[in-house]
Amino acid sequence: MATLNSRRAARLMISPAVLLLLAWMVVPLAMTIYFSMLRYNLLMPGMESWAGFDNYRWFLTDPAFFAAIGNTMKLVLGVLFITTVGGVLLALLLDQPFWGQGIVRVLVIAPFFVMPTVSALVWKNMFLNPVNGLFAHAAKALGLQPYDFLSHAPLASIIGIVAWQWLPFATLILLTALQSLDREQMDAAEMDGASPLQRFGYITLPHLGRSITVVILIQTIFLLSVFAEILVTTNGGPGTASTNLTYLVYAQSLLSFDVGMGSAGGVVAVILANIVAIFLMRMIGKNLER
Repeated sequence: MATLNSRRAARLMISPAVLLLLAWMVVPLAMTIYFSMLRYNLLMPGMESWAGFDNYRWFLTDPAFFAAIGNTMKLVLGVLFITTVGGVLLALLLDQPFWGQGIVRVLVIAPFFVMPTVSALVWKNMFLNPVNGLFAHAAKALGLQPYDFLSHAPLASIIGIVAWQWLPFATLILLTALQSLDREQMDAAEMDGASPLQRFGYITLPHLGRSITVVILIQTIFLLSVFAEILVTTNGGPGTASTNLTYLVYAQSLLSFDVGMGSAGGVVAVILANIVAIFLMRMIGKNLER
């Protein structure tokens, strides 16, 4: 009887949180699904009509959709590669004792706390500007012609900006894992004649395997929804060269005023993100079982 009362009390206490979660997630999702079934344009108020799955068909057959999917994959994979490899190298560097180690660690981690909009503005105006940017001045000093990164390599520029923001996160996670490595094992391998490269390949890298998996999982979930950097720097252009799935949904909903099409795109984006999340969760689960 006491156990039954405890369960009832527990359900009663968590019910406000469950209701809040339902109101916060389920209701907006249900409204989005409903709007995705309508011909709903903000320029024609009161002219809504039932469209069924027409919005999904038009969205999924739009050439911009395939370009956005490709750009999203390139963005995620490019940032993951830079942050994972760079994070391992920085973690190895910061794990070595040197003067000012604490200050350097703070400086390396600091970019993660900069807001994406501010970061994109700084990179756009201070570094990548083809006239007054630091890269342009460096090119002129070397006798070279300044390169307009955002016009000629928009997606690569965004990958660089986003990777700069997420590199501290990967470094912090990997550095924490590196500090838990058994030093006696490393010393024993060194005494047995193992080279630094062999110690890294056979001891350090396997030890970092789980942490690398966690970094990939968390970053992928957030990288699928990159938006501010694209809006501030390239507006998805030129054309659709830097348009990802998130920006395409925004463009359909708020630039073309087609709420029905944008809602259909939002539902598609949620489905694809959940498929990726489930795949990554299974992958990390298998790694943790080893």
